[in-house]
Amino acid sequence: MTNNDILRRLRYAFDFNDDQMISFWAAAEVEVTRGQVSDWMKKEDDPQYESMHDKQLAIFLNGLIAVNRGKREGEQPKPEKTLNNNIIMRKLKIALELKAEEIVEIMGLADLKVSKHEVSAIFRKEGQRQYRPCLDQFLRNFLDGLMVKNGRKV
Repeated sequence: MTNNDILRRLRYAFDFNDDQMISFWAAAEVEVTRGQVSDWMKKEDDPQYESMHDKQLAIFLNGLIAVNRGKREGEQPKPEKTLNNNIIMRKLKIALELKAEEIVEIMGLADLKVSKHEVSAIFRKEGQRQYRPCLDQFLRNFLDGLMVKNGRKV
């Protein structure tokens, strides 16, 4: 999945408007324009499509956490320069204040049966014996489950 796909799916799942989207970057102390957001939302075949870099998505997710949970005291988290699906899932779990059981339920809404152990494995540190990489299919189904949970069509 591309960062643009993830951003589009999150926007659709939660029905965020442009102002809300911009506010997430602002909460992470980064200014983006409505034009940038619009270009990131476009499909790849659109001539105005702009590919979103990992750092830009990381800033958005940090802002989502700040808006939903409140800003941390002191220095704000630095955005990662490179993201993987495990980091994205971890940030979404924090932003949405989800427990493993709730993630299992959300995955079930997308017709993917997973166990609590499978979910916890993707949140482990890389290198631990139980660690499992989060594949695109898992992340895609999680985002689809969020859409269903929020009454949106997949």
